[in-house]
Amino acid sequence: MTRARQTAVAVVRRLGEAGHIAYLAGGCVRDELLGRRPSDYDVATDATPDRVRALFPRTNEVGAAFGVVLVRESRVTIEVTTFRREGAYSDKRRPDDVQFADAESDARRRDFTINALFLDPLAEPGPNERARGVRGRVIDYVGGVGDLDRRVVRAVGDPDDRLSEDHLRALRAARFSARLGFALDDATAAAVRRHARSLTGVSRERIGEEFRRMLSHPTRAAAAHLVEALGLDEPALGEPALGARGAHDPVVLGGLPAEVGYATALAAWALERAARRCGALDLTNPAVADILHDTPARWRSALCLPNQTRDALAETLRLAQTLPREWPGLGTPGRKRAA
Repeated sequence: MTRARQTAVAVVRRLGEAGHIAYLAGGCVRDELLGRRPSDYDVATDATPDRVRALFPRTNEVGAAFGVVLVRESRVTIEVTTFRREGAYSDKRRPDDVQFADAESDARRRDFTINALFLDPLAEPGPNERARGVRGRVIDYVGGVGDLDRRVVRAVGDPDDRLSEDHLRALRAARFSARLGFALDDATAAAVRRHARSLTGVSRERIGEEFRRMLSHPTRAAAAHLVEALGLDEPALGEPALGARGAHDPVVLGGLPAEVGYATALAAWALERAARRCGALDLTNPAVADILHDTPARWRSALCLPNQTRDALAETLRLAQTLPREWPGLGTPGRKRAA
């Protein structure tokens, strides 16, 4: 058992001893059911933020109005969230108001069924949990376990409602589907396409963070191609939608090593998109050169890239275009500098 899980279980136990319901929640439950090691653990409880702060000596408020308190125990930080139901999302990002509620209401306000699972780590596992090697009892109000077994990403409840609440969920659907290797539920995919243009109203910082997560992961090619297939590239990048135009070239974005820098992944995607817009990756084609020249500034604005990332992207694209013709005459010192 990792220290993070031990700490989260200790938080659940203390809340339970104080008379509260508390579960592990969200992504950590999903990952445990998939046999993966979660990177962090969250706890959901019926204890209010004031009650959480009274029970734990080291806390930090990050969203008390939304029922979120960070608890620091054994050098590990656990996010503890009060069960809640949510009102309308006028700004398409946060609910206008929240009401503390029960576990089922909390599950039904979440984005995707596979992220809306709870786990009681102190309860005796049932046959299904034992078969999966999971320590505890799963609480599933939305059919998330079945969707994990079917390898499907599906919105909780009405997908149009979930996407209307927060349009960034369209990109999150693509990221989860690619990262887990899951299919996107047909109804959810159709809703994503309907709401794609609404991404223009989402902050560029949030869009940029989603793309950083997508392209920094080894499944980056699948995520990028799903973004295109769902029509999310035009509103997110400010470029013509590619859809199914042209063939995906696996030696560009998909040919990168598993671990590469964000700017390198962006450059590979830019090369692939330019090739698909112009019919081939011909770096001597002026149309390709024009697209690549404009991409760093456009993506700097669209994805809120730091200047350092924008500059690295521009330099990588410049080298991709100039090295093929300059390499033979560079000599060993020049080649070392270029490499």
